[in-house]
Amino acid sequence: MSFRADGKRVKDADPMYTVAPYIMDKRYDAMNMITVDIPIDPIHNYINKKRAEGVRISHLAIIITAYLRIVEEFPMFNYFIVNKRIYKRNEFPVAMVVLKAGDSHESTMSKAYFELDDDIFQVNEKINSYIADNKKTENSNSTDKMIKWLLSVPGLVSFAVKVFKFLDRHGLLPKFIIDLSPFHSGLTITNLASIRTNHIYHHIYEFGTTSVFISIGNTREVPKRKNGEIIFEKCLPLGVVMDERICSGSYFATAFRKFRGYLANPEVLEKK
Repeated sequence: MSFRADGKRVKDADPMYTVAPYIMDKRYDAMNMITVDIPIDPIHNYINKKRAEGVRISHLAIIITAYLRIVEEFPMFNYFIVNKRIYKRNEFPVAMVVLKAGDSHESTMSKAYFELDDDIFQVNEKINSYIADNKKTENSNSTDKMIKWLLSVPGLVSFAVKVFKFLDRHGLLPKFIIDLSPFHSGLTITNLASIRTNHIYHHIYEFGTTSVFISIGNTREVPKRKNGEIIFEKCLPLGVVMDERICSGSYFATAFRKFRGYLANPEVLEKK
């Protein structure tokens, strides 16, 4: 199909990338993984500067805003593969895991929607609202409610998942189901540093449309050469998993160099 509820078919892709999904027809077969070490001092300095001005900005807001910039500048980052076809998303949802309040270790996963030209203040506000809505132990988001409903009838979840997968594969999955599904996202991100855990390389799901998954881990010291000496720089490691079928390695590399540049100078993210 040329159209899906969440995207439009890309028909002018390079022949190499048109044929790639036929060779690697599963998303987990096309996963490339890398650690991107982000120097933490520019981020901390920016956060402290904003706090002194009475504005609280999170690490997550800075990272997501920088990512939105590269998606805007490198449109293939907004591509996804379903049923061996390349599509471009109509919008940009970001799936995030949120721990519920208390000591139950209960978590939920849903999506927040961003515009590619959102500035850091708009992103920060949307993230704060998303976390506040999903963190309340007494509330369930729409995704949780759908899952509980499916589990309430014996055998229903197994049947429903098979139907959802079939409909998704053929571009027929209704928009309201896509909106509820955390597996249909432009980016999935998890902040493992918030639970004092190292970054990981998280798989990208075969069901859905996620092409990039980023996990943020504990800060660590990374050796680098400066003025002929080896120094240790405190960095925030990002475990990045990518679907290599959406673009070339050089395209990914160029985009992530820009991404690092934005994180080295977060002030530029205040502008649209």
